[in-house]
Amino acid sequence: MIRPCNFEDTDDFEAICDIINHSAEIYRDIIPAEKWTVPYFSRLELQQEIDRGVVFWGYEEIGSLTAVMGTQDVLDATLIRYLYVQRGRRGKGIGSELIAFLRQTTDRPLLANAFTQAAKAIHFYERHGFLPVDPEQKDRLLKAYWPASDHRIETYAVLADHKARDILLTRKP
Repeated sequence: MIRPCNFEDTDDFEAICDIINHSAEIYRDIIPAEKWTVPYFSRLELQQEIDRGVVFWGYEEIGSLTAVMGTQDVLDATLIRYLYVQRGRRGKGIGSELIAFLRQTTDRPLLANAFTQAAKAIHFYERHGFLPVDPEQKDRLLKAYWPASDHRIETYAVLADHKARDILLTRKP
């Protein structure tokens, strides 16, 4: 079952941090050393993301969250800010269900980002109709839609669904 996360429930808050931190372990050798922290995603960072308007959706199985997706409406697009599935639950279609759910709940163009070296994440998005944008467009989109530092621009790929490619990428800067 996919449901909105309830931040009055400390179990959801803790589960999101745990899912992101445990799932991010597969990227430990991919994420630039200066970006890798322990924990990778702190409780403070989660609270800051919630305060910035990131909405978290949880995939619940037998009463506990096994996956999480954080989305944020920015300007005229919806960003997939986070999409993590617990180890042991990957490869079972949960991430695909979260993407399908998002597509059913918004008609806005979708954008996602991933570390350029995170081939598994990029491949996941490509399997769901997202395509990496060219470097010039990537830089423009990161600056417009994400709180992008120079580091983020250098190390991230941006992927766009068909609506984003048709609407956002055809626009002149």
